[in-house]
Amino acid sequence: MHSPRGGKYRALWALGTALGNPQSCASIAKVMRAIDLIERKRDGGELSSQEIRWLVQGFVNGTIPDYQMSAFLMAVYFRGMTEQETVALTQAMAESGEKIDLSRIGGVKVDKHSTGGVGDTVTLALVPVVASAGLVMAKLSGRALGHTGGTIDKFEAIPGVRTELSLEEIRSQAARVGAVIADHTADVVPADRLIYELRDVTGTVPSLPLIAASVLSKKLAGGADAIVLDVKCGDGAFMREWAEAERLATTLVRVGNRLGKKFSALITAMDEPLGRMAGNALEVRQAVEVLQGRGPADLTEVTLALGAELLVLAGEAPAPAAARACLIRLVESGRAWEKFRELVAAQGGDLRAVDNPELLPQASTAVEILSPASGYVQGLAARNIGLAAGLLGAGREVKGQAVDPGAGVELLAKVGYEVRRGQPLARLHTNRKERIPEAERLIAAAFHIGPDRPEPRPLILGRVA
Repeated sequence: MHSPRGGKYRALWALGTALGNPQSCASIAKVMRAIDLIERKRDGGELSSQEIRWLVQGFVNGTIPDYQMSAFLMAVYFRGMTEQETVALTQAMAESGEKIDLSRIGGVKVDKHSTGGVGDTVTLALVPVVASAGLVMAKLSGRALGHTGGTIDKFEAIPGVRTELSLEEIRSQAARVGAVIADHTADVVPADRLIYELRDVTGTVPSLPLIAASVLSKKLAGGADAIVLDVKCGDGAFMREWAEAERLATTLVRVGNRLGKKFSALITAMDEPLGRMAGNALEVRQAVEVLQGRGPADLTEVTLALGAELLVLAGEAPAPAAARACLIRLVESGRAWEKFRELVAAQGGDLRAVDNPELLPQASTAVEILSPASGYVQGLAARNIGLAAGLLGAGREVKGQAVDPGAGVELLAKVGYEVRRGQPLARLHTNRKERIPEAERLIAAAFHIGPDRPEPRPLILGRVA
């Protein structure tokens, strides 16, 4: 059977020298069978770290076929994994490829992961803010997935920006600038990419241990000392219920800390979009506003809260309040903004487009959605906004499709706003005029307007450390 996982990944078996005795690995391979591990997990049994490592490496190098790994993933989906099994799976996945070695760079290396939301522009603002505080942040990010946006698509909306960087380019820029935003490279954690492709088509994406191993393996390989996790909860999040989000945050922090890194997690609200924009160039404009001290209150608050967690984890501040005050000073002084410009220039971006966001890509058509009644915005379904932005061109409908950097949704009213009948609620930006009616229906259904002003909702729902 032909396997797409041949070539250089077969050489990864040599990682036995880092994982134990190579002769021992070879001996194990003679007696271990994937079917035995699948059946044991199917029946609720526990696998050893050695068995999990053998299974992952066999899948990466092509000796274990897709159909057997798919069966194993389904067994995990139904039976779960112990914490020790999740630790072992994370380690095996992290060791499946190259790692970003930042150990020779001075300063504390930090990272952040978000479980995904709508209008979640935090990374574009957070990276330069914490770098201006003296931390080093080499952030590997992804592209749009489902109704959620992708940091790489957003950053690439700045003309000229390169995100496909080699490992040496990432290390060099981290040392020189202290900030990097790069696309995931195939050389780092190939096991995650290969396993996720199977999870995506076998209905096993929602498995808690598989989510944890996917997130944490990339963080382990990324070279950071301290990592903050932004676990979204609400209508626009993958974890829509509080109990699910808390369970995921707790699992991620417990497993991450057992792997020798400093982890903490914030559970943040995602019932309505963060900020006022959902779309790539639109969200760059909003990140610029945050870095210049004039951004939306909710997006600014989440950025500062996550940044404060990183400063505390790194030992640069005694408590979140002091860390937050430090970050505010960096924004007010202009140092955070200058670090963003330095980051953009280092990756080939046109500084004229961030200095004057009117030069960022723009769609040819803008259509306003009007309020059907007077009253207060009582609810704003984030998922509908994300789906509408995708329809207009900000996301992908098929793998590999190019996004339209100028497309998206601009929110002119949010929860708590008082509106009048006929007042614009949102503005659609698109080059796909044929998609406007469907997007209009989604936006109209997203807004819930009633006679009473709703009570303010907290943005930070919980913390796990």
